Amino acid sequence: MDNSNKSTQQKNIENVNWENLYILTDHWKSDLNFYKDDLRFLHHLIDKYIIWITKDSNLNMVKEIQKNLFEIRSKSEALMKEVITHQQNLALMVENPTESTNPQFVKDHEILEDQISSFVKQFRSNRKEVFKITEYVIDSEELPNILKS
Repeated sequence: MDNSNKSTQQKNIENVNWENLYILTDHWKSDLNFYKDDLRFLHHLIDKYIIWITKDSNLNMVKEIQKNLFEIRSKSEALMKEVITHQQNLALMVENPTESTNPQFVKDHEILEDQISSFVKQFRSNRKEVFKITEYVIDSEELPNILKS
């Protein structure tokens, strides 16, 4: 993520708006829940067509993308746990802003922000790949003809 877009752009710990960071983590949780639902849909899409695959090369492609989706789901779950813990700590800082002087926490927030950004990029890339492979498999296996029978 570009440093100019960081939510903790101010390096002075006294100037950090803990409430805004708390709200941002709420958005992260919402986004991660959306990606969780989208992953469920992508798994369903693959599961629906995998039984019709007859070509080994297609099956290998689908199994690879399934593996990637499982890795993304694990990363999503781990990120959600980190965000929840981070938000709980932010809640304490919102309640006691005068005692919130830990500069490492701001660095940890930036790291988490970078992880979220990286996850979103990876998720989008894999989502495109799922649709591309699904379309290819449907066409190469002539699934529309099989499904009409």
